[in-house]
Amino acid sequence: MQYHLTEEQIGLQDMVRKFVDKELIPVAAQCDLTGEFPMEVYKKTVDMGLNCLDLPAEYGGAGVDFFTTVLIREEISRGDAGFGSTLGANGLGFKPVAIAGNDEQKKHYADIIMEGGFLSFGITEPASGSDVAANTTTAVKDGDEYVLNGLKCFITNAGMADVYTILASTDKNGGARGMSCFMVDAGTPGLSFGKSEDKMGIRASHTGDVVMEDVRIPAKNLIGTEGDGFKIVMETLDKGRANAAASSLGVSRRAIEESVKYAQQRVTMKKQIYKHELVQAMLADMGMLYESARMLTWRAAAALDAGAPEAAKLCAMAKCFATDAAVKISDMALQIHGGYGYMRDYPIEKLYRDARIFPIFEGTNEIQRTIIAKYMVAENKVVAR
Repeated sequence: MQYHLTEEQIGLQDMVRKFVDKELIPVAAQCDLTGEFPMEVYKKTVDMGLNCLDLPAEYGGAGVDFFTTVLIREEISRGDAGFGSTLGANGLGFKPVAIAGNDEQKKHYADIIMEGGFLSFGITEPASGSDVAANTTTAVKDGDEYVLNGLKCFITNAGMADVYTILASTDKNGGARGMSCFMVDAGTPGLSFGKSEDKMGIRASHTGDVVMEDVRIPAKNLIGTEGDGFKIVMETLDKGRANAAASSLGVSRRAIEESVKYAQQRVTMKKQIYKHELVQAMLADMGMLYESARMLTWRAAAALDAGAPEAAKLCAMAKCFATDAAVKISDMALQIHGGYGYMRDYPIEKLYRDARIFPIFEGTNEIQRTIIAKYMVAENKVVAR
């Protein structure tokens, strides 16, 4: 297990950190207030190849392994978790194509990314969040086309993406085995979008409904084969969960950095507050939670790169632990800052709001615990008496 980074990884980490400090952090608070996405900053990430780390080098992408991807995702989210979510949606949109798509589909997605466009991944529906198999969006074959009908909600990059990867049922009686994935280009007749949601946190990312009303797409837009959609989505979500863990690490680390700095500046009872034992205890707990979450995330990423059989379990563990840790760490950070932490003049209240989404999206942490337990039982099967 690799716990020490290579010189190349350290250099890349440092490069992204400096970019975040210079370009992203200075605009993050304003984007949080307005809910606007910092397009000029995004254009610079395109030039750096950071806008879709999943894109292979053969298609013009960064071509980095997944371990390096989580390092970069942490650095970006340290600057702004909403910005990180937007870039993450590019990766989620591309993953199903990377897993099961053909060369023509991969090139289509790659061209959009290389030109500075956006991708989106449409799974969640009003009545089926964590229960993916309960999706009701349909795709009916009609000659050499499919006709899609349905509603997706809480979709990142809705309304701003150039292409949408959509999960739909091609066999209404098939359950999970009747699901298929499709590529739907923006501008296709019948495809529309709801308003951008007014969210509590990660406000720089656009989140909204994707509406399909008799949307006709060529049959060649099917990704993989009919009935493979659920399997493709599950593999996609494993990687998405590790990325969510990495993003929450960025939020946690920023909260710790701000807290350690503030604890040295703030004086009460004639001494800096970091000299008070109860503040020391909170700082120590924050540091231990962060390092534990980081090691688990790194282990999950390494398992994905190795194609290890335990990768899915580790990704669920990393997502669950790291995102819960981010909520706890940001809460302690606010407590250390006292009344100032509650004010917009300091970055802590934003970090607190941003952190709260992570235990919910990419599969709720309640579902992650169910997944983890099932893997643990499967790995240690005993015969019931």
